[in-house]
Amino acid sequence: MSPGGAAGRLALAALAAFTGLGAWAAPAPAAAGPLALHTCRIDGLSHDAQCGVLQRPLDPAHPEGRQIGLHVLVIPAVARQKQPDPIFFFAGGPGQSAIGLAGSIERFVSRLGARRDLVLIDQRGTGHSAPLQCDTPAPDEALARALDRSRLVAATAACRARLQQLPWGDLRFYTTSIAMADADAVRAALGVEQVDLMGISYGTRAVLEYLRAYPRHVRRALIDGVAPSDMVLPESFDVDAQSALDAVLGGCAAEKPCAAAHPALAQTWRTLLGSLPRTIDVADPASGRPLHVTLTRDAVLGLVRPALYTPALGAMLPQAIEEAAAGRFGVLLALAASPGGAPSELSEGQHFSVICTEDVPRLSAAGAASGEGLQQFYRDVCANWPRGEVPAAFYTTPRSPAPVLLLSGGLDPVTPPRHAERVAKALGPNARSVVVANNGHNVTAIACMRDVVFHWFDAGTDADALAVDTACAAALPRPRAFQPPQPAAAIPATNDPDRFDDPPPTAAPPTPAPGRAGKEPR
Repeated sequence: MSPGGAAGRLALAALAAFTGLGAWAAPAPAAAGPLALHTCRIDGLSHDAQCGVLQRPLDPAHPEGRQIGLHVLVIPAVARQKQPDPIFFFAGGPGQSAIGLAGSIERFVSRLGARRDLVLIDQRGTGHSAPLQCDTPAPDEALARALDRSRLVAATAACRARLQQLPWGDLRFYTTSIAMADADAVRAALGVEQVDLMGISYGTRAVLEYLRAYPRHVRRALIDGVAPSDMVLPESFDVDAQSALDAVLGGCAAEKPCAAAHPALAQTWRTLLGSLPRTIDVADPASGRPLHVTLTRDAVLGLVRPALYTPALGAMLPQAIEEAAAGRFGVLLALAASPGGAPSELSEGQHFSVICTEDVPRLSAAGAASGEGLQQFYRDVCANWPRGEVPAAFYTTPRSPAPVLLLSGGLDPVTPPRHAERVAKALGPNARSVVVANNGHNVTAIACMRDVVFHWFDAGTDADALAVDTACAAALPRPRAFQPPQPAAAIPATNDPDRFDDPPPTAAPPTPAPGRAGKEPR
């Protein structure tokens, strides 16, 4: 789905934001199939690229069975003598298209791409690779789904039924492990022995699984916003989002102007939640049309979550919460619809095929008791979603022979540092965890971190890579809480002899001249 406008992003905010099979064997070395590359032009790229399609079996246990086309994009290095190890980039979600991000990736790793090819693979189920996308709802319906969980669950069930009718619609075969076997087949088809890996958000899980399954083919890895296989995503979503919101509320209390403007913000937030559900009249954040909608507790929690991804947007939450508590929800709706928040495009079928298989079966019983939050949403969706098999070793993190740089934002509401720090310990001495205290989701988006990314992959030795200087990110300040503009008091000029702020005269007005009283001037 490519949701259009604010309503589409609101619907995806509700997401943001894994049946029986035979035993899934450990992946064997991928055989090099034909991958014919041809020159192509991609929106957002500044120069020609190389495109190709690699045929892969839908079911790895039956390589002679139905095939799917895995779409591959190679952004060639511009240097005449490029390095032999390309960089494989893995997108987030799960459900984002890596090729769809080509323009953004080229811009923020432009120095890196000068010396190394960048390889983007639309993971099976995303982009053009056997896509599992739901229909794009009309704006009114998208908003209704964002505010009503039962309606979104029903729409997802209808989408699942449609996807299962596709030639590639067996939803059991879209797991991370199978996708990484695809990635290694691309490596083999390109004829390279070792690759560098880079992943953001869910892409970090992909990188860690590739590193686990094919360690000898990895030269170096960088993961940003770490979501390991044992994270149990829906459970972590609720816990980590609450921690990020608590940080916003606590930050306001510690910031004098914010505390003065919102003296009891935490209590205001609790009071707001306690007032739900309620029916409100509000303007659509995109069109301005008047809306009459019912807001539930889950809906308001979902509206707050996207702004937490980016601290600059999160800085507006104190004002948005105060406004909502007074019955004015327009600011909160606008924040949820902002393109700077949670990811705005996902392949829903691939998203749920991953989470319903890899995460939901490991949810704790405690989350089911409350019946609230994203945990319950995923339980409802996954109750009838086909589940694939996961290799037993998938949930382990062995020591890495290759250097791994783990990046985290201290204010990240979905992949905070606690996950990266645990993974770094498991990876061993070749892993280094770096926390950018005042950043949210996606640390590599910080301007100075682009140099860090370049030096990490470009360093001649592993020791030099592990010693790369990341101090620039430590100076990143936390955005101050937004304060609405106030009318300024007029200040007179100091050299004005007739200051407009002088007190009014106390003397009696002059007496009119004799004979002129009561006559109009001529």
